[in-house]
Amino acid sequence: MTPDQTFAALHRAADAACGARLFTVTVLDRKAQLARRAYTSHPSEYPVTGTKPMGSNDWTAQVLERGETFVANQTAAFSPFFSDHALINDLGCEAAVNIPVPKNGVVVGTVNILDAAGHFTPARVTQLEQLVAEAHADLHAAFETVPLEEET
Repeated sequence: MTPDQTFAALHRAADAACGARLFTVTVLDRKAQLARRAYTSHPSEYPVTGTKPMGSNDWTAQVLERGETFVANQTAAFSPFFSDHALINDLGCEAAVNIPVPKNGVVVGTVNILDAAGHFTPARVTQLEQLVAEAHADLHAAFETVPLEEET
């Protein structure tokens, strides 16, 4: 399976399980402190080109350092961390969940799902975490093929 097929299969599974209005996958280059979007359900608004700095804030500490899922069921809860919150709202999303994907105890990427306000109940979050856990081996294989350096 190609990386795009792996990510698309997880997207379909998440959408079927509990809905995923916006779905992205991000791969991390910890050495360079960069993140690259490797998959997106909305390529016009969120293309898979270029990189961005990983940053350092409470979200980074929770998701990337401690490997804990981030759940925000209203814009006010994620807007301090997501500078693109207005665009996210324009897409009809006011809730976000970011699920870390660890490898050997280190987060190497995230699965990011956004939907309507209040969407991510504890049961839905558990279901999404289970889907990501079941896909770990395929995600790791796909992550290894994603170029992390800037494209020229």
